[in-house]
Amino acid sequence: MIIVKVGGGKDINWDYIAQDTAALKEPVVIVHGANEVFTEISEKFGKAERMIVSPSGHVSRYTDLETMNLLTMVYSGLMNKKIVACLQKYGVNAVGLTGADGKLWLGKRKKAILAKDGAKTKLVTDSLTGKVESVNTRLINVLLEGGFTPVITIPAITTSGELINVDNDRALAVMARDLQVKTLVILFEAPGLMEKLDDPSSKISHINKGELKKFLDNFEGRIKKKLLGVSEATNAGVTNIYFGDGRIINPISSALKGKGTTIN
Repeated sequence: MIIVKVGGGKDINWDYIAQDTAALKEPVVIVHGANEVFTEISEKFGKAERMIVSPSGHVSRYTDLETMNLLTMVYSGLMNKKIVACLQKYGVNAVGLTGADGKLWLGKRKKAILAKDGAKTKLVTDSLTGKVESVNTRLINVLLEGGFTPVITIPAITTSGELINVDNDRALAVMARDLQVKTLVILFEAPGLMEKLDDPSSKISHINKGELKKFLDNFEGRIKKKLLGVSEATNAGVTNIYFGDGRIINPISSALKGKGTTIN
């Protein structure tokens, strides 16, 4: 089994991803984002995004109730179903799910988040954000055994039935742990991890998992969050992680051949 995480950038080519998924010989679980479309629709609704930066440099989205409603509409509604339809077009019998369905991603809401505000650090206590703690592996295995391809996105859900926004990259580690998956493929809008932003010639071909902390300290923003998820995944038993370009033909198989960034 392979878990494929696909970013939410505007240039991600889902036709290429669907074609490649259809050609794979082993079961696939897909996790996707929808950040670019969410930003666009938020602006149309007049809802400005608010990002929270922790003292350690990790970026997350402040999620009030209105933001949660928009997230659910865009991620689990619009984008999830468009992705399912695209996969179906190429013969992949996809089933779209949120982390809330069947308690697929069972999590816990954070009571408080530390956020940098200039030179000060504030405590944010009203954001509907949290962390996935367990995965309903039975549901995923039933779907895979039936020949279906699960396509998963936010939100997750708590034991009390509250929807929470969670980070997909960090949810991967919990999925890999509970499903005992050894291989992750992460597709985004770049040929791989790059030392210099927007400079393809600075692509890093290989990272030893023992050196991940050094890279975590050097990167910022969303890439830092991706690497944090990768670090947690290796601690959970994942042995091979591949970053690849979600804009090219055969993006998954190209990543698996080491044409992006390999971490092991």
